[in-house]
Amino acid sequence: MSKVNFGKVAVLLGGRSAEREVSLKSGKAVFNALIHQGIDAHLFDPSEQPLEELVSQGFDRAFIALHGRFGEDGTIQGALELLGIPYTGSGVLASALAMDKWRTKLIWQAVGISTPRFLILDGQQEAEEVIDTLGLPLIIKPAREGSTIGLSKIKTHQAFSEAYQLALKHDSIVLAEQYIEGKELTAAILGSKPLPLVRIEVSGDLYDYQAKYLSNDTRYYCPGGLPDDLTEQVQHQALQAHNVLGCYGWSRIDVILDHDHRPFFLEANTSPGMTDHSLVPMAARTAGITFDQLVVQILALTHVE
Repeated sequence: MSKVNFGKVAVLLGGRSAEREVSLKSGKAVFNALIHQGIDAHLFDPSEQPLEELVSQGFDRAFIALHGRFGEDGTIQGALELLGIPYTGSGVLASALAMDKWRTKLIWQAVGISTPRFLILDGQQEAEEVIDTLGLPLIIKPAREGSTIGLSKIKTHQAFSEAYQLALKHDSIVLAEQYIEGKELTAAILGSKPLPLVRIEVSGDLYDYQAKYLSNDTRYYCPGGLPDDLTEQVQHQALQAHNVLGCYGWSRIDVILDHDHRPFFLEANTSPGMTDHSLVPMAARTAGITFDQLVVQILALTHVE
C-alpha cells in the first residue's frame, strides 16, 4: 500500500490515436496497480469525456497512459498545464519533440548521438535517388506516429511508392531511414537513471505492431546479455538522448546495435506501453521494481511546468 496521499488520480487512457487499443490495455493495467496500492484512481478517456471534467470532478493529478497522437505529442500535456493538474511524464515541448522522429534526429545529431541516416520525403524524389543515398533495405515511416504504425521495410525499388503512400496516410511528414541490421535494444529511463537494457529477438523480419503486441514468438532478454562496458555505454547515451530532448519522469529509448557494436538511436517514447508485452515493466522487474512499485514511482513524479 502506498504511504503517500496522491489524492484523486485520473488514469488517462484510450484517446483518439491509432494506438487507442494499446492505450486501453496500458491504462487498465496502471489503474489496477494503483487500486491495488490503495490509491483513489479512476479511468478517464479523453475521447469520451471533456477534459474540463477533470476539474469539475475534483481530480488532483493525472497518470497519462495515452499513446501516440493527442496523448504523447504535447497536446494533452498542454491542456493539463492550462487546467493546473499535475501529470506524469514529459512536458509539452519534450513530448512534442520526441513524437516527431525527424526533429528528434536533428537534435541527437547536433549533440553527437548516432542515429541512422535519413531523408525527408516530399513526393518529388525518385526511388532511385533515395535508394542511392540510403541503400537497401530501408525503412519508410511517418515522422509522428508510434508503435511502428505506417512503417514499412522495403527491399526493392518497386516497393517504394506503396510504402510512401502508406506512411503518408498517417502523417504529412514521411521519413526514409537507413536500415541498420543488428540487435534490437531498448533502454528505459526512470527518474534520472537508466534501467537494465532489454534485447529483443523477433521471429519475423521486423519488430512491428504484430511482433510488439500480438505475437507470442517475440523473445525478450533482460538483462540484454551485452558486455558490461557496452551496456554502460548504451545506458549513458540513452540517458543523454532522454535529457537533451528535455524528457522528464520516465521514457523508453529504442536502439539498434550494429554488427560492430555501434549503437544507433532510433526514437524516444515519452509515454511507453504498460501492457503485459511492454518493455519498461520488464526492465523495472529486472531492477527489482514490481509493476505496482513502478506505477507509484512514476505517479510520484507528477508535475506542472
